[in-house]
Amino acid sequence: MFKSRFLKGIESQFIYYFYILVAILILFFLDAIREMNKYGDEQDHNQQAHGAHLDTQMQMHMRLFRAQRNFYISGFALMLTLVIKRMVSLITENATLDIEKEAAMKQAQSASRAAETLMADSGDKKDSEAENKLKAKDEELSKALKDVESMKSQSENLTKEYDRLLEEKDRLERKVRILDGEGPGGDKKDD
Repeated sequence: MFKSRFLKGIESQFIYYFYILVAILILFFLDAIREMNKYGDEQDHNQQAHGAHLDTQMQMHMRLFRAQRNFYISGFALMLTLVIKRMVSLITENATLDIEKEAAMKQAQSASRAAETLMADSGDKKDSEAENKLKAKDEELSKALKDVESMKSQSENLTKEYDRLLEEKDRLERKVRILDGEGPGGDKKDD
């Protein structure tokens, strides 16, 4: 409501009237000071003359009283006008700050909600990425275990083949010795 164009237009119009009112109150205040000085000086002058009549003294006191009354009224009116102007500006500023605060709170809440959803999404993505990495590592591990098993079986097969070939070599060497003339019960030469 305080940010509406209508109120801004009225405020821009009334600010001139406010300054005119303040100027008039200042004129009343200065006039009251002038009259107080004028009637105060006349009263001092009449008291020195002592020849003044009672009616004249009463009239002088009445005029001095009116001047003092006008001084206080215009002074208080001027002061209250300035205080009211300041209060209106503070209330308007407070209302504007309240509106801005509410807007900032709504913006902060929406930002926090957006951040939470992004964190949740990134958390899900991180979880899925971690699961994918874990699956990849599991596959690598199972592949490595299979490789180890195949190497073991190859090593065992190689050892069996080596033993078989060694036995076959021994057999062939015995056959060669038999063919060369050495019998199984004959003398052996040391080579």
